[in-house]
Amino acid sequence: MPSNPQLNLMTNLLQLEGVTVINYQIIKEIGIVLSVEKIEPNATCIYCGSKTRKVHQNNELTIRDLPWGEKSVYLKINRRQMRCEHCQKKFTEELSYVPKKRTYTERFRKKIIEEVLNSDIKNVAKRNGVSEQEIETMLKDVGEDLNQEKPRELRRLGIDEIAVIKGQGNYYVVLVDLERGVIVGILEKRIEEEVLKYLEAWGEEVLTKIEEVSIDLWKPYKNIVNKLMPQAEVVADRFHVMKQVNEELDAQRKTLKREAKELKDTNQKEEILSGLNKSKYVLLKNEEDLNEEQKEKLEQVYKTSEVLSKMHQLKEEFRDIFETQSDWVSGLFELADWCQKAYSLYPKSCGTIRRWIGEIIAYFDQGTTQGIVEGINNKLKLIKRRAYGFRNFGNFQLRSFLTWHFTR
Repeated sequence: MPSNPQLNLMTNLLQLEGVTVINYQIIKEIGIVLSVEKIEPNATCIYCGSKTRKVHQNNELTIRDLPWGEKSVYLKINRRQMRCEHCQKKFTEELSYVPKKRTYTERFRKKIIEEVLNSDIKNVAKRNGVSEQEIETMLKDVGEDLNQEKPRELRRLGIDEIAVIKGQGNYYVVLVDLERGVIVGILEKRIEEEVLKYLEAWGEEVLTKIEEVSIDLWKPYKNIVNKLMPQAEVVADRFHVMKQVNEELDAQRKTLKREAKELKDTNQKEEILSGLNKSKYVLLKNEEDLNEEQKEKLEQVYKTSEVLSKMHQLKEEFRDIFETQSDWVSGLFELADWCQKAYSLYPKSCGTIRRWIGEIIAYFDQGTTQGIVEGINNKLKLIKRRAYGFRNFGNFQLRSFLTWHFTR
């Protein structure tokens, strides 16, 4: 029988709150087996909430725990069936560190899932001496828990989407806690009714505490926020506004290039195409970030097309408004001035600004962007590219939730 100092050492090494080691064995080919018991003799009745220490029956349970070095660790637990002294009902005491109806600790499951996220099920199973089916069960259990979990202390919400297959118009909706930088929801379809239903399930306790929602320029998102979160300020994401301007600039570049290809004057055609070829990047990238070679290319574009020259300058002026203005009044006047001089070249963008002016100028006070969401979307794209059944939404959703909640 181990001495008390040895048992105390084992208890300290185990670091499992609320339990003490009462015996241990080292078994060849198996590992370390620790017999443990709860320090607290009382149990709380699951029916009436009363404390009781009356044991109806003892049930020994062996569960898997974190390894110690290269050795596997198992815990032998006396999971007591109690009889409540108040209501006389029988119940099995809860073990906070063991998932319901499972034979491993919560922290062992967490370790396995973290390994799977950086490897694959087959290798993780082999490395840890568990079956692939056990790992599948772990993933399923945790995924269901995370999917049903409501956000806590959510004040700033970002709503965006990620293309399922680029160019086909199908999107997954991504909901993000902008303060913590974590996913709080993923929906399979960008349909107003589906998003509304998902958010409604959070309940008023969550929704009434949301102060601000950052969205792209899709009106149904605005409708949803106004209906479920009327107290929240809607902020149009500046990067989506900028995207509209860039798309209009690029559309003009494509038009000029297409027209140049139809010219009969060969010399004129080659001169214009030389200026426009490989010009997309230098036109759309922030001018201050261009290297010397790219700046020379931009100068060539300026000489080739007066229209693109003017549009590019206006694009940079537009971006500068969001970089320099810090209150909605000055932001409003700057945008109005920009639209007045840019309307002939950017009619679509000016129309968008007019329709969304309230949500756009909210940015100048709040400073909220979906830059963090864009980073998350890039990570989601990497998850999609991994062989994890990404064409199946359930698998993609599961891996996404696990990535954010188990690797931070």
